[in-house]
Amino acid sequence: MQEVQSFFHRFGPNGSGQTQLEETVSCGSGVIIYSDEEADALYIVTNQHVVADAMTLSVSFVDNSVYEAQLCGTDEELDLAVLKVALTDLSEQTLEQIDVISIGDSDALEVGEQVVAIGNALGYGQSVTTGIVSALNRSITNEDGTTSSYIQTDAAINPGNSGGALLNLDGELIGINTAKLSSTDVEGMGYAIPISDVMERIVELMTQTTALSQPAAQSAFSGRTQGGRSV
Repeated sequence: MQEVQSFFHRFGPNGSGQTQLEETVSCGSGVIIYSDEEADALYIVTNQHVVADAMTLSVSFVDNSVYEAQLCGTDEELDLAVLKVALTDLSEQTLEQIDVISIGDSDALEVGEQVVAIGNALGYGQSVTTGIVSALNRSITNEDGTTSSYIQTDAAINPGNSGGALLNLDGELIGINTAKLSSTDVEGMGYAIPISDVMERIVELMTQTTALSQPAAQSAFSGRTQGGRSV
């Protein structure tokens, strides 16, 4: 939901127009982290800010098929969220083209090591960029005042890449990309959440259930929502 100026009430006191809440579409990225046939669930990790304030969630896989998703748990401080999709909802075609990611060891990374970033950059669909590990344990303070340690890389991480995978050259997940910390003022400075620091928390979030946001009363809507923010 975004607050926008009402088309029919552009002018108000002191030159300020009236605003209304409008439903919008936004996209991010995610990583298939675990498959549980007994629970009929495919679990996907992404950033919390990608799904914040979402009223509905859907996941588009590499074959462009789209399925409804449920929100398991979120951690705002770590900027992590876990979604799940029912395995029985997935077509045979989709199941043949997706797989659970192999988990690497981000603690074993070295500065200068080559890495690959995968994600839905700018909402155009899956894209791949490559670079090196520029720094480890880079301390960054988020806009909410929380300070965390990140992997810094010069692999391009753009809006839409948030929640995507940072891989080593063995194809193992070593970080969760976040475009929230990116800036248009600089180039070659992307950040990822080290997977070894948060894997236990991700497992905890898989066991939770979180209700999505509800439409506010007296709001005007258009379109549909895939996620909370377009990053």
